[in-house]
Amino acid sequence: MSGQKPVKRKGLGNPKRGRRIVAEDWPPTVDPLSLASLSLEHLQWLAVHGYAERTVETRKLHLSAFLKWCLERGLESPSAVTLPMLERYQRHLYQRRKPDGSAALSLKTQRGQLTTVQQLFKWLTRQKYILSNPASELELPRVEKRLPRVILTASQVEQVMNVPDLTCPVGLRDRAILEVLYSTGIRRAELINLELDDIVEERGLLLVREGKVKKDRMVPIGQRALVWLRKYIDDVRPALVCSLSGKRLFLTEYGEPMLPKHLSYRVRSHIRKADIGLSGSCHIFRHSMATLMLENGADIRFIQRMLGHTCLESTEVYTHVSVTQLKKVHELTHPANMKSELHFL
Repeated sequence: MSGQKPVKRKGLGNPKRGRRIVAEDWPPTVDPLSLASLSLEHLQWLAVHGYAERTVETRKLHLSAFLKWCLERGLESPSAVTLPMLERYQRHLYQRRKPDGSAALSLKTQRGQLTTVQQLFKWLTRQKYILSNPASELELPRVEKRLPRVILTASQVEQVMNVPDLTCPVGLRDRAILEVLYSTGIRRAELINLELDDIVEERGLLLVREGKVKKDRMVPIGQRALVWLRKYIDDVRPALVCSLSGKRLFLTEYGEPMLPKHLSYRVRSHIRKADIGLSGSCHIFRHSMATLMLENGADIRFIQRMLGHTCLESTEVYTHVSVTQLKKVHELTHPANMKSELHFL
């Protein structure tokens, strides 16, 4: 057997960074009641109970890092993990540094990893593997509420729309993609998963299948976006279709369903070529659509339904970004802006 290349073992990928987790990354164990074995059982339970594959993959990544930290300290049993040990792990995440000395993990990422650990011990307690939950009183880091960094104006959106080369099939496809993103505000993954049957053209609607938390929803799509979609479907897509295409709406030059990174690259390049002094990718159209609709008088509850937010709090961030009405009130009522105070100009 010497001289042969080792066989790569199948693993899961990090959905955000593309890193693959092979079987060797998971701590080896023969004890069915060890922390590692029960963690795998917990992940299987999540999959059986309908959690999204992306969620299970992300939690496996988080638990792999936690188990490695535990084994380095001899913590092989769930009962050996106490609240002080979890607080030490929290400090470990906080103190991780890049070579330049900056924090390796944002507070949001730290909170996500700790939440996964909390969910594991909550499950272990419910399944009676441990008597009490050591993570129940773990205080998670406070994550600041950040506003979207980049919002396009209506004129900037039009500049981006005019970038794709409409004389080639890929340009027509990309124009249709940009129009759908802007008109509906759907997420990148939701656009990739669109199928031909999801367009309800006669009613001006788009069916988004299994969005976040696996919920379907119907969203309106504008007439202009439908025109470009129809042009793509009639003139471009038939030439791209191959045995791998299935019913997916948007295809690559090779007829395959688009991958997230490929779609992001295409959209980002068009925004860069528009020369508007801003950068971004698919999500920038989601932010811009919501903000511009609010500024034009749309009720925030309708924006919530379009974006597929489960709670209104997630949508309310756009009320802070949309400052058009606030600016008008400021100009009309602030004493320093009154005409009587501007006589010296």
